[in-house]
Amino acid sequence: MPEPRYDDDGAIASTGAGGAMDLATSEGATLEKTPGGPHGTGPTGKPRSLWSDAWRDLRRNPVFILSGLFIIFLVIISIWPSLIASGNPLQCDLAKAQEGSQPGYPFGFNGQGCDVYTRVVYGARTSVTVGVCATLGVALLGSVLGGLAGFFGGGWDGILSRLTDIFFGIPVILGGLVLLSVVSSTTVWPVVGFMVLLGWPQISRIARGSVITAKQNDYVQAARALGASNSRLLLRHIAPNAVAPVIVVATIALGTFISLEATLSYLGAGLKPPTVSWGIDISSASPYIRNAPHMLLWPAGALAITVLAFIMLGDAVRDALDPKLR
Repeated sequence: MPEPRYDDDGAIASTGAGGAMDLATSEGATLEKTPGGPHGTGPTGKPRSLWSDAWRDLRRNPVFILSGLFIIFLVIISIWPSLIASGNPLQCDLAKAQEGSQPGYPFGFNGQGCDVYTRVVYGARTSVTVGVCATLGVALLGSVLGGLAGFFGGGWDGILSRLTDIFFGIPVILGGLVLLSVVSSTTVWPVVGFMVLLGWPQISRIARGSVITAKQNDYVQAARALGASNSRLLLRHIAPNAVAPVIVVATIALGTFISLEATLSYLGAGLKPPTVSWGIDISSASPYIRNAPHMLLWPAGALAITVLAFIMLGDAVRDALDPKLR
């Protein structure tokens, strides 16, 4: 009796003499060596979900890892800025105005004699707060309105579509200059409210399209035929399968909201002193860019790196959640 031959994976290779028996033996050995069966569905044979596949891809993506680590660091210093900055961002010494780097003050001083390094660190709290709160508000409002319009359709869908067109026609910067110019509050909430007011239409359209696509799937029709209520269909069957595009757009939009806050603050319509903000520091440093460029470069560099990190994170999440790229 001839010795069985083995291929590179350790499975019994066909000898040509056994026919179907060789093929069955080879396939059985291969399945035995592959956890979860022929499709690599895991040790228990349970099919992997979109989210488990996405997380597996993200863990192998260096862009996601680098941007994620920087964002985690940014969040930590936003909550506890005193970990890396022991000074007071509002404590200034006019005798040191516009001076460069000194021992204990690596970024130098601004036009009022305030420590630029301390203000850059504390400015991260403002930017992260505005970005996260605006993104959550936009994602929640846009998802609810768009999801309901896509699910029920009809007159509600038509009204929301026309309302979305109206908000899309409002220039964001011009709208911010008009709406925020009458606000005297020095907190971040008027800016967050403005961003939610003008930012929800994009998320709404994406959520609407995702819900329309998801509700046509067979499992939704089967659940409807079994008597499932509209709330159960929307929350249990449609929303989990339609939320991925919303998460991708919201992640990228977070960096956009941070840059929008800085732009409005630079123009004098966003946050106002004594609030510590990168946009305020960039605005106050612009007239001195020739004599003291460090006043502008450090807050502008922090803003650019932060926005880039969130955009890279959003791109990585998009690639992981897009089935067409698999």
